[in-house]
Amino acid sequence: MALHTRRLGPDDSQEVLDQSLALGVEAFGPYPAHLPRPPMPEPGSWPDGVSMWATFDDAAGDPRMVARVRTHAYASWWGGAAIATCGYGGVVVAAEHRGAGLLTDLFASSLREAAERGDAMSGLFPTAPGIYRKFGYEVVTAFDTVQVPLADLAGVRPAPSVRVRRGTAADEPTLAATYDLWAREQNGPLTRRGPLFATPPQRGPGFGVTIAEEAAPDGGRRTVGYVVWEREAGYGADKHLLVHDLVALTGDAARALWKVIASFSSVTGSVRLETSDPDAARLVLPSLAWDRVGSHPYMVRVIDVPGALLPRSYAVDGTAVFEVVGDALGLVDGCWQLSVSGGVASVTRVADVDAPRLTVNGLSLLQAGAQSCANLRMLGLLEGPSDFDGLYDAWFGGRQAHVRNYY
Repeated sequence: MALHTRRLGPDDSQEVLDQSLALGVEAFGPYPAHLPRPPMPEPGSWPDGVSMWATFDDAAGDPRMVARVRTHAYASWWGGAAIATCGYGGVVVAAEHRGAGLLTDLFASSLREAAERGDAMSGLFPTAPGIYRKFGYEVVTAFDTVQVPLADLAGVRPAPSVRVRRGTAADEPTLAATYDLWAREQNGPLTRRGPLFATPPQRGPGFGVTIAEEAAPDGGRRTVGYVVWEREAGYGADKHLLVHDLVALTGDAARALWKVIASFSSVTGSVRLETSDPDAARLVLPSLAWDRVGSHPYMVRVIDVPGALLPRSYAVDGTAVFEVVGDALGLVDGCWQLSVSGGVASVTRVADVDAPRLTVNGLSLLQAGAQSCANLRMLGLLEGPSDFDGLYDAWFGGRQAHVRNYY
């Protein structure tokens, strides 16, 4: 078997792109007709923000694509900062070549390219997390679909301080700004900026947007939340109201939006909400009904230490050192010193010292605020001196890990 890996681009033929599409269908099945198709490469052109790498088998003299990955140029929120993020999608290997380690070259090549263009984090939705742990990725949250009977929402108490109204296309900037206020206080959500979000979402028949507003100090109204919902075809107890986005900046906003959702109880039996737990909007519900009916775990890894740590905010001043070990792709290994003074961080490489040792997976979990130092030590992802554990927890804890976009 003679293999070579290379980057795909606009000079590739339709035959090569057809091979890529066929691999995708083989792995994931035909693309659902009811979903908007993502931007697709074509000979002579390439969508902004999309990169692809592929491995070919040359054994038969006619190179045949046997594996490929697609990356997306995103930014995501970590520690209050928007950090350039390489998002993976469409990771596929032909059935006859699975288990042969083909993804190693593909991830090494594509992640080095991402680091060179300035990406500091990377994320993906795995079908099997174990495949990606060897590359330094670890699960930090999940994109879930939960189901709640609409009858259980009847007891949500009203929020008289909040007024709801129907949103229009002119409200898209308001929705984006409200989402930003929520997202920057979490770890992990995409910024919904950049080339892959350049086109406003297309919402056809059945879609609705409800905006929650309250009185502002200047006498006007300010947006404190919104919900994007879609009516499933038909009506009856077996039908669902689909909620694609529910963002509430206050408890009263959450109550007002849940009341709007509950108003569909005469024509649908339940709501299906796309979210990630623990969702604070759940805390205003009177019932414990919250059944997860779908889940896509989300994994992340750090691909550039200064790029991931410098922009974020830190609650306390201090200096700590750590060593990253075992990066199979050779991107972040080494000893690092992180210093924070007056909220401003500096990150430098230092000579070998007796420092706590983090695996790449441990570093990724720590940066995400998904696990404490104590838990990382239990898992064997953090070893050595514990002098800085309290400082690490103060620096990286305090924000929930969330994701609101599946890619």
